[in-house]
Amino acid sequence: MNQPHEQEILRRLKSVEGHVRGVQRMVDEGAYCIDVVHQIVAIQRALKRVSAMVLDEHLRSCVTDAMRGPDGGEREKVLDELLQVFEATGKV
Repeated sequence: MNQPHEQEILRRLKSVEGHVRGVQRMVDEGAYCIDVVHQIVAIQRALKRVSAMVLDEHLRSCVTDAMRGPDGGEREKVLDELLQVFEATGKV
């Protein structure tokens, strides 16, 4: 992963971590359920964005290198990994 991209991903993950702690605090303090749900939805959106950033980086580096390289086994491996990700997210 390139350094600026990695730093942005880490920054976003730390922000998500703070949000999760905030939701824990809300629950502990008996906050209104819908307010908690709204915060959880925001966390899920933030994690989706981080996931998209990591996948984008993977496609632009590891997958591109494998597709351009001479190793057919490596090409198959990265394609299988991508299919597994899409299956896990229900995108297939």
